[in-house]
Amino acid sequence: MKILVLGSNGQLGFELMRAAWAADTAVAGLPYPEFDVTRPGDVDKAIAAHGPDLVVNATAHTAVDKAESEADLAFAINRDGPAAMAAACAGRGIPLIHVSTDYVFDGTKPTPYVEDDPVAPLGVYGASKAAGEDAVRMGTSRHVILRTSWVYSAYGNNFVKTMLRFGQERDEMRVVADQTGGPTAASDLAAAIVHVANRIAAGGGDALWGTYHLTGTGVTTWHGFAERIFQRLEERIGKRPRLVAIETKDYPTPARRPANSRLDCTKARDRLGVVAPPWESSLDRVLDELFTNPPQA
Repeated sequence: MKILVLGSNGQLGFELMRAAWAADTAVAGLPYPEFDVTRPGDVDKAIAAHGPDLVVNATAHTAVDKAESEADLAFAINRDGPAAMAAACAGRGIPLIHVSTDYVFDGTKPTPYVEDDPVAPLGVYGASKAAGEDAVRMGTSRHVILRTSWVYSAYGNNFVKTMLRFGQERDEMRVVADQTGGPTAASDLAAAIVHVANRIAAGGGDALWGTYHLTGTGVTTWHGFAERIFQRLEERIGKRPRLVAIETKDYPTPARRPANSRLDCTKARDRLGVVAPPWESSLDRVLDELFTNPPQA
């Protein structure tokens, strides 16, 4: 099986390139700027040149606040790029795995979101990702869309690495405690994609096509997330900042965030056969990597 990872130098792309693929699987990655998802012609040419059996879209404009001031770029990456991928894949009979986000929802539902809940994004980022989902669905029937949340890894820029840096530089940290979700290690998301790819390769794709939710098991708040990071930091260096719980209104940002980012992952468990580990154990694993052998980027 030949896999093509588009956006191989992002958090998820990095983990996909070092994931535990089967021995008979060849994985090729196209990083930015070698691969520019905002050029639909380049998307088609890249897929045609590599001739993959499966394409994984790991590209995304994920700067939530910046998206508010650069909507055209966010939609070019998050909507138009996936549309071009879907068209290129459909024309060649290639399945497409596409990753989306909890931000397609407005966070007002009191219980975890299921896949067929109506989307109602609060900002440009969520709207562009919702539009990207629609583009994939309209462009090819042979797709798997994985919505996830609060992604982090030892590579790239993310909440975990920011908290580690601030935790060593500051005496006090104020972190939002009224937004709830499931932290997801990029490596766990990559492992799920490997599993799905293997099932597609084995001829089980027709039973899998559709939209799924996949996050780290369990829920917490950004404050609870930071609390565990600082606990581990204190074990490592003997100090930690004082952590102060605040409300969203106390930390205004250009983009609004959903208060409830909890995603019900039952469908992914039952149909795909994937369940991510508890978010705490995955976080500990990523922190151990950061403490002992951090990636260069």
